[in-house]
Amino acid sequence: MPSRKKPSSRTRVLVGGAVLAVVGAGVVGTVAAGAADSPGPAPAAAAVRSGNLTESTHLTLDAATKAAQAAVDAAEQDGRRVSVAVVDRNGNTLVTLRGDGAGPQSYESAERKAFTAVSWNAPTSELAKRLEQAPTLKDIPGTLFLAGGAPVAAKGAPVAGIGVAGAPSGDLDERYAQAGVAALGR
Repeated sequence: MPSRKKPSSRTRVLVGGAVLAVVGAGVVGTVAAGAADSPGPAPAAAAVRSGNLTESTHLTLDAATKAAQAAVDAAEQDGRRVSVAVVDRNGNTLVTLRGDGAGPQSYESAERKAFTAVSWNAPTSELAKRLEQAPTLKDIPGTLFLAGGAPVAAKGAPVAGIGVAGAPSGDLDERYAQAGVAALGR
């Protein structure tokens, strides 16, 4: 059996250092991975100067529900079956009520009328008249330029839209939407 040569001190130090480096890297990696999984303190949010902020007013869910119910009630008093949608200032649906017996098309139409009213801060009956001068308005996604949508404003700015669909005419739809707006003032 051939005899083995004993490694030099220098070789032993280098190999030992390499082993320690590998073991140390494994420990650091394990600790880092564990830290990523642990619910430690959240990173601090960056401060924003007040000149870079704006405030906005939003309709509450309770108010949106009150307005939608008032619109449905007004339609039911006239024997009409409608759907009502209330959207927030960004056009997101807050509440949709489909009255008993309302047609299946009325649900989406009410949402689109509400979206259109809040987008332009104007009743959709007025906006429908604008199509004569700008017919491509109707190509904007999510809009519906038929009477039946009414904006809700606070301090002159739109905060919501109410859309009603399903009555025999857009004028009736809009009257019921206005009943929803009026309920917010009570």
